[in-house]
Amino acid sequence: MSLSVHEWIVHFGYMGVFLILFLEMVGIPFPAETTLVVSGVEWIHGQFSFFPLLLAAFLGNVVGSTVAYSLGRTLGRPLLVRYGKYVGINEKRLNKAENQFAKWRIWIVLIGKFIAGVRVLVPYLAGIDAMPIWKFSLVNALSALIWVAFFLLSGRYIGVAWNHYHVFLMHRGLPYLLLLMIILLLGAYFLHFRKRK
Repeated sequence: MSLSVHEWIVHFGYMGVFLILFLEMVGIPFPAETTLVVSGVEWIHGQFSFFPLLLAAFLGNVVGSTVAYSLGRTLGRPLLVRYGKYVGINEKRLNKAENQFAKWRIWIVLIGKFIAGVRVLVPYLAGIDAMPIWKFSLVNALSALIWVAFFLLSGRYIGVAWNHYHVFLMHRGLPYLLLLMIILLLGAYFLHFRKRK
């Protein structure tokens, strides 16, 4: 059975949100930002309450990050060298990432969540670098709270905007949208036709 992010969230609720964010942070590809935005839209539709949703997403991310940190700390560099090739990490990239992390560790942990691809690598690098667990946990928790809240609130505002404007777009805006599409297609056709002459 294959479920979309929306179906997964609606079917499994808070636990589904927790699991998606947890699994993404240990390195299993899941669409975390999409999950948070869709959860924010579902919050506005009454599927979720804000604080339990925030808590589920926050804990999923923090627990997953802590597991990844522990794997990086105990299994170290060989783990990333061996399995990194499946996600585009080779020896050269890992060396570069480690050098950058050594210089900017606090900032990378704080801002890294907002960069897809980097977000998953950061806790492993923190573990390999032997960043003190208390420091990693503190900065990671702050980063997770900001990141989760940002995308949940983005989803909420997308949901509000959709509720207000979809009726207008479907009933009054559709003819204008079709006209715009026809004009764009004709323009593209004539530009293409002129280039061929």
